[in-house]
Amino acid sequence: MGRAEVGTPKYLANKMKSKGLQKLRWYCQMCEKQCRDENGFKCHTMSESHQRQLLLFADNPGKFLHSFSKEFSDGYMELLRRRFGTKRTSANKIYQEYIAHKEHIHMNATRWLTLSDYVKWLGRTGQVIADETEKGWFVSYIDRSPEAMERQAKADRKEKMEKDDEERMADFIEQQIKKAKAKDGEEDEGQEKFTELKREENEPLKLDIRLEKKFQPDTVLGKSALAKRPASEAEEKVFKKPKSVAGDSQTRSVLDEIIKQEEGKKERANRKDYWLHKGIVVKFISKSMGDKFFKQKAVVQDVIDRYQGKIKFLDTGEKLKVDQAHLETVIPALDKPVMVVNGAYRGSEALLRKLDERRYSVSVEILHGPLKGRIVDNVQYEDISKLHGA
Repeated sequence: MGRAEVGTPKYLANKMKSKGLQKLRWYCQMCEKQCRDENGFKCHTMSESHQRQLLLFADNPGKFLHSFSKEFSDGYMELLRRRFGTKRTSANKIYQEYIAHKEHIHMNATRWLTLSDYVKWLGRTGQVIADETEKGWFVSYIDRSPEAMERQAKADRKEKMEKDDEERMADFIEQQIKKAKAKDGEEDEGQEKFTELKREENEPLKLDIRLEKKFQPDTVLGKSALAKRPASEAEEKVFKKPKSVAGDSQTRSVLDEIIKQEEGKKERANRKDYWLHKGIVVKFISKSMGDKFFKQKAVVQDVIDRYQGKIKFLDTGEKLKVDQAHLETVIPALDKPVMVVNGAYRGSEALLRKLDERRYSVSVEILHGPLKGRIVDNVQYEDISKLHGA
């Protein structure tokens, strides 16, 4: 018995009965035929049309398998791009929404046996960022469209311009400090310099004492002359107020204010919600992998999509791909090199100089760049981490 023609009551009745998803084992992908029960599926497999489709499949199975796999992957990726974007989402949730459409390509007709195999293949080919957790596989779409690439390029150019402005401001502050020091040196040269009293051996001691005659005013003229006599140069120097102290303090206060403002701008610009950097030592604080790796130290070998990284455990040498939520920073001993992973001096290498356990903060000395040698106080524990090999 042939199919009912489109628009006939029999055709409408069949459509109403086949509404919604039905059992996958009664679906024929080659014929795109969904049967409602086992008997119907058995009758379909014995039909002449099904036998012809099987003969076509037997002639070139690789072609059909590749076609079904490509259609399934395209539909899955299109739903991921359009529905979820670059947001980290459960792979099974996307799959459930994909198969809700009745005319979808079934996974048992593709080259992948399970959804996990398909997600691993997507991760290997670089189409998504895949990571496995206790709740299953999660994927994040990698947007490589021209619009996304242009947005990323604009963001990179903006960040580079901000860094250039910071370097120019650091050079300006350094020049102002040099001018202030040079000005203080010139003022010091104008003052008298006193040397230490030294006497060579076997040299006779000579005293040159000059006694001045006491002035005895005999007349009123002498008293008036004494009253009008100007003070000596030594007295002027004793009672004269130094000018350089006020000027120096004022200059330093202005420079400190400029430095404070610039640090505030850098703090707002460089404070991010991601902190992983290549080459730092971290501690694995998650029990998702059991007690074997809990509280073990590792080195970050590579950073993936800012929030994830590939780490290598220092004790066992095993490698793992984890999220930054499962890691924490490591504080080394004093005078050891660290990496500033967040905040105003993000990405700078420094030396750990002081540890304040009450405030959970440290003081570090910048090692490179225009601000080399600068001491930065009140840096939080989570904003620095030990450098590998230190």
